[in-house]
Amino acid sequence: MKNNIQKTIYTSLLAIFLACTYSCSDDITERNEAFQALNPTNTDALAGTWKPVLLTAPDEFALDAPIATNTPAFTREINEIKSYQANLTEAQKGIIKYWSAGGVLRWNEIMRTLVARHNRPPYQNEDGTYPAPSGANPFNNPQFPFSNPPYAARAYAYVSAAQYDAMIAAWHYKKLYNRAAPYTVDTNLLVLIPKSTMPSYPSEDGVLSGVTVELLKLLFPTEIAYIDGKAEEEKLYRIMSGANVRSDIDAGISLGRKIASKFIARAATDGAGAAIGTPEIWAQLETQTIAKGETPWISLESPKRPPMLPLFGKVKSFLMTPQMVIDSRPVAPPSTKSPEFAKELAEIKAFSNNNSKQNQQIVTFWADGVGTYTPPGHWNAIAAEAFVSENYSEVRWARNMALLNLSMMDAAISCWDAKYTYFNPRPSQVDPSIKSTTGVPNFPAYVSGHSTFSGAACTVLSHILPAKAASFKAMAKQASDSRMFGALHYRSDCEKGLILGETVGNFAVARATTDGAE
Repeated sequence: MKNNIQKTIYTSLLAIFLACTYSCSDDITERNEAFQALNPTNTDALAGTWKPVLLTAPDEFALDAPIATNTPAFTREINEIKSYQANLTEAQKGIIKYWSAGGVLRWNEIMRTLVARHNRPPYQNEDGTYPAPSGANPFNNPQFPFSNPPYAARAYAYVSAAQYDAMIAAWHYKKLYNRAAPYTVDTNLLVLIPKSTMPSYPSEDGVLSGVTVELLKLLFPTEIAYIDGKAEEEKLYRIMSGANVRSDIDAGISLGRKIASKFIARAATDGAGAAIGTPEIWAQLETQTIAKGETPWISLESPKRPPMLPLFGKVKSFLMTPQMVIDSRPVAPPSTKSPEFAKELAEIKAFSNNNSKQNQQIVTFWADGVGTYTPPGHWNAIAAEAFVSENYSEVRWARNMALLNLSMMDAAISCWDAKYTYFNPRPSQVDPSIKSTTGVPNFPAYVSGHSTFSGAACTVLSHILPAKAASFKAMAKQASDSRMFGALHYRSDCEKGLILGETVGNFAVARATTDGAE
């Protein structure tokens, strides 16, 4: 039994490793072409009644009734489909194949690529200070954003939650207007993807495009041309494939944009913009730690870089109140003057001096450092690979990714709250003879971010796919252990991080059990 589980784990890890390799490429359309066209075993026809994240009701934003299918205007739209299909190029056929795997899946891949492109810390100025990316001037040097793990976790969460609410609204209006798909109206129409029994108005891909594009333009403002190009691909894919007429898609885009506005308004007031802190706050963190008789964390970069997002622990959560974040905070780590701390430090030094080849492979696989889609992105890739074989509807894809990413945003908030509450030094700061092969992150040690993200993701994914829980748990443990093997974290950082992640993940599970989808 154990060998079977391990085989499942490492087969999955290999698949994700390949996905990670491609995710950092600029040409996302070459990724995972082997995915089959989405053909849900369950359309989740009642998803319009599920509980949204921000919307007060699925019809909070109005959508006009569609034109009738027996009108000349509708006939012209069907003729547009036929015109495309009469002259399809190989490139257009490739677009159909790519997007037919599902809009939620493909936009998640695109987002991971954007995160990886922008996960590069700014280089220092000539005077030894470090510039900060500015959302107000995103094209300035350094470009906005720097997609570090907390930023990425928040970005994945906003996009996924907005997509989920948009899909609930789409399913509501599909049932309300009940407009037949074009291939039902004209049985001679060629359909190049699996047919759906759901009404076609509004198009789910149109809604996904409308909501996702607006959020991505907010989060990655220097990538608007790239984002618009992908949106145009998705729109044309639905027309060229015969799945939707243009008015299905245009209505979906309009509805998606309206829903995006609600999430954009929330993002403007969630406190993330102030998470960088100020020099006074950075100095205060060090002074307070020294006053407690502890060794404070310091940047090991040269020149010293300001700590990464010390106020991210105060960002507004989707699942937790500020008091819940405090109540979930782990107990203090062993004192830097204690025998327990010395024992943990010695363990990490032993890993540094005598790491096995297998351990180093684990370190490399889970590193998720600069230029990658970060630990939250790694778990998005794991989830996507696991979900593909389940043949979910788009609305269930959106719901499951929202649960995952809301949990990891809150994991980032809770983890960063602990990091800057305790301001604990890294092993290589305390003992400079300890060396890491993956670089040292520029923020305090306790608790481990990898462990917290992995604990949250494992908890949510195990709830969604209980048959794979053993594999997810083993992956989370391996991701956590990798930070000790890499000499970046003490054992208490990792063990308490996994527990904190599980605590946060359970808030998402509690939501899942009451959202109407189960």
